[in-house]
Amino acid sequence: MGNAKFPAATPALRGVICLHSGHDGELLALLDSATVTAWRTGLAAALGTHTLAADPGGEAVVGVIGAGAQADLMVTGLRRLRRVTKLLVHDTDEPRAHAFAARHAGAPAHSAPDSAATPNAGGPARPGAGAAHPGGLAVEVAGSAGEVAERAGIVLLATWSRAPLLRLADTRPGQHLTSLGADEPGKCELAADVLEAALVAVDDRELAAAMGALAAAGLPAEAADATLGEILRGEHPGRTDPEARTVYAPVGLPWQDLALSWLAYQEAGRRGIGLEVDLLDTPTG
Repeated sequence: MGNAKFPAATPALRGVICLHSGHDGELLALLDSATVTAWRTGLAAALGTHTLAADPGGEAVVGVIGAGAQADLMVTGLRRLRRVTKLLVHDTDEPRAHAFAARHAGAPAHSAPDSAATPNAGGPARPGAGAAHPGGLAVEVAGSAGEVAERAGIVLLATWSRAPLLRLADTRPGQHLTSLGADEPGKCELAADVLEAALVAVDDRELAAAMGALAAAGLPAEAADATLGEILRGEHPGRTDPEARTVYAPVGLPWQDLALSWLAYQEAGRRGIGLEVDLLDTPTG
């Protein structure tokens, strides 16, 4: 598989996954890598967020910085895992933030809207859109990244930023932050003082120090307190103090795309969907 990145395009990732048999190398399927990667990234990040974030007890406010496909799917996954009562969203493209708000506004607080399965659907909402239906999810567009961090207990960042969007002074004890944007050299969402003050979990220590959030902050692999796998396996306790700051900063692991592609291939076969093509068939006539 391979992904090429085009920040100005929708979707921003373009590529194809070629799924081959492990027995004889037969080409089994061609899948759109943008879709697979977005779902894998968003849902894995939702799991990491849920694992580390504190139980808010009362109002559960989630903030989003960067209203793209990955943020859409993080919210989708997180709302399957825990109660969310209010969503704040900020994007440098204000119409995009309003479109994000419109897709999620009024949906049941424990489940995602149907349109979340197509992250780029929906046009710009009118200013002020996003008020919740009674008993549903309240959604509001915020004016800055700092405002999101000031008001939300969980902050999800998924941007193309190359400079820190949040510093320690922007955060507070007990808060959780998930940073998806720092997935290659030069990209950065969280300042070094945030990472130094927080319990930091990553998907891979060496990758995080070579090209992820740790690298962007100039920190070594040892600055990561745990990997998500270690926490899920019970090898690290994760959050033990409700007042601790926590950060989940994955780089992204390609084998997860492979695992999701295999599941998609099996499910397509079970449902009888997809187009079967014989690439070796020679047209006649």
